[in-house]
Order: sequence, then structure tokens, then C-alpha cells
Amino acid sequence: MAAAAEAADLLGLAVRAARLGGAELGRRAGQVTGVSYKSSATDPVTDADRAAEAAIVALLARERPGDGLLGEEGTEREGSSGLRWVLDPLDGTVNYTYGLPHAAVSVACERREGGRWRALAGAVHDPARGETFAAARGAGATLNGAPLRVSDPVAPPSALVATGFSYEAASRARQAEVLAALLPRVRDIRSGGSAALDLCWVAAGRCDAYYEDELRRWDWAAGALIAAEAGASVTAFGGGVLAAGPALHRDLSVLLGAPAAAAPV
Repeated sequence: MAAAAEAADLLGLAVRAARLGGAELGRRAGQVTGVSYKSSATDPVTDADRAAEAAIVALLARERPGDGLLGEEGTEREGSSGLRWVLDPLDGTVNYTYGLPHAAVSVACERREGGRWRALAGAVHDPARGETFAAARGAGATLNGAPLRVSDPVAPPSALVATGFSYEAASRARQAEVLAALLPRVRDIRSGGSAALDLCWVAAGRCDAYYEDELRRWDWAAGALIAAEAGASVTAFGGGVLAAGPALHRDLSVLLGAPAAAAPV
């Protein structure tokens, strides 16, 4: 009972933090400023990213000062509680800079267990649609409070599969080869530009699977938990994740050459 209460408290804070970040993005929508670049000229960061992360960090510092932090825009600190918060203040920055309404704030709380971090609670907020996806471990996943369930079973020829691509040219070329082999075997492919939202859309049945092999933890920490709590199998895939209903996950693991014994994330 105590563990469930703790998870509920953490989830409530994750939702508040994600919506707070979303409010920062909403205030700046259509007025993109302070654009600079990180890993490549296709990997932008903006004042909106920075402002959203600063607002979330300030909230978490007040509410959970003993917890660690890991944020995409440079926030990182060790904690004393055994918990840490993993933040992506704007997943889908390229979309945001173009005014495309497919971007989100992702907030997850993790605990170190058996030498690795595992998510206890997570929220992904889509400010353009006013949608908040949320999950606590063992308690299921929701969209604006309504339960979610992944599509299952789905056979590959009927599967709508989402994916994403690296910011590095050499990696993109390799990923394109994988995509070319997969495309004739499935219904179709989508690339929305936000790993966090794509994972949540798997949870909501808006697509049947998501895979990407080069991600950072803040890209998927919350979304992977939400997909898993909606019934998806979610496993490590290269440096990223593969998420789908159990039947489709087995088939895609073969088609993508994913490790047969890949551990759940």
C-alpha cells in the first residue's frame, strides 16, 4: 500500500511538471527564439526548450530536493533519495520550430534497482492537443484520466509502424536500409518526430508499433512506461526501444533483427 501511494504521489508530480513545461511551450508557440544546435545542424534547441526545462527543474527542486535530475538541456545532479527525474522539456523541437503540432514534454521518475534505473511513474503532455498521457508502474496507463490499451494482436501486414531517425547522416543511411526492408512487410510507416508521443500513441492504439535504435533516455523514459502499462511489450533495441503489442512485438523483433532475449526497458 505504501509503495502504491508513493507511485501515485510521484505520478501526480510528473503530470504537474509535464503540464507546467507545456504551458511554457504554449506561451512561446509561433515565436521561436534563441535557436542553436547540438549534435548536428539538424538537432536544434530553442529558448522554449530551455524555459520549459527551467520551470520543471524549479518545481522538482521545491517538491523533491533530495532526488536526482537528468534533463536533455543540461540539467544533471546526483540525488540522495535513490530516485531521479528524467526530463525532455520539448520532444519534437524540429516540429515545434516549424509550427507542426506534434511535440511534447516528457517527465519520468526512476529508481535504481539491481544496478539499473527503472521508471516508477511518467507523464507525457501534448500541449497542442491538450492531452496528458500518464502511467505508474503496475497501475495502468491513461490519457486524460481514461484507461489506455494497446492494439493486440496485430499481424505485420496490418500494422501501422512508427519510427524515427538519427541526427547523424551515417546513421540515417543505415536506418533507411532497415526501413526499406521493413516497409513492404507492414501496412505503412509513420515518422512523427517525437519518440515520446509515438510511444504514447502505441499505448492509445493510434499506431501499432514504434521502433528507433538511437535515442537518449529522456526520449523514451516516460513513453516506454506508458506503452508498457497499456499492455505493450517494450524492449531495448540498439540504443533505443521497440514497442508493440505482444504478438506484433515478436514478429517485428524477427523482421528488424532485434535480439530475441532483449530485456524490458
